[in-house]
Amino acid sequence: MSDATTLDRLAQLIKSRRSALADSSYTRQLLDGGSERCAKKFGEEAVETVIAGVGSDKSALANEAADVLYHLLVLLEVRDVELSSVLALLEKRMGTSGITEKASRPKGTP
Repeated sequence: MSDATTLDRLAQLIKSRRSALADSSYTRQLLDGGSERCAKKFGEEAVETVIAGVGSDKSALANEAADVLYHLLVLLEVRDVELSSVLALLEKRMGTSGITEKASRPKGTP
């Protein structure tokens, strides 16, 4: 099973949690908190991933990376951004130097 398929399946599961009971679904609780809560949680997980990234425990980094991917997908869902749109942008950028790609963006775009 490819990584894209796993991410697609997880994105669909997150989408399905919109109709789950809030008291039984952490994902639903995050979605109910809106984009601010989801973004904050994603940021917390990103920081934890950075910390694990400078450490020597590969397992800790893998666990934090899984958390950050999950929370990114929750953030995308709460903002109605399809994973396929993100993957299409990545596909478009493949084969282009990161330096060239970044230089081609409008000024002020990160």
